[in-house]
Amino acid sequence: METATVGRVIVSAKIENVIDLYAASKGHMPDDQVRRIEVSDALVDTGASHLGMPKPMIERLGLSQISKGRARTTAGSREFGIYGPVRLTVQGRSCSIDVAEVAGDCPVWIGYVPLELLDFVVNPKEQTLIGNPDHGGEFMIDMF
Repeated sequence: METATVGRVIVSAKIENVIDLYAASKGHMPDDQVRRIEVSDALVDTGASHLGMPKPMIERLGLSQISKGRARTTAGSREFGIYGPVRLTVQGRSCSIDVAEVAGDCPVWIGYVPLELLDFVVNPKEQTLIGNPDHGGEFMIDMF
């Protein structure tokens, strides 16, 4: 009998400062000065709700804290900063979203809210993200 294991879904992601993107689109800043980070090891975590990033990455992107929140974690309840906005791009699909600060030793993680915005679902057997099968795998938003 085989032992079942729970897999980890890891993806590449580009995260960009939305304020910089807007300034560049208006000609107020060269595109090569837009603050952005590309990671090859973002963890897809369907148990988390937000896009999470450690503080050093948040600082590299020049994001401002816009509020505070409380989170339930494995270590109990804690307060965290919410920063943003950013543009998250995964597998050619993009969305704008705020960022939750996570511990410095955590990877970037992508929770179920950004997955919904990007119209992805987890294929646990293949340990990959796929386009929502309810939409034929193509990006689509629901408006009803």
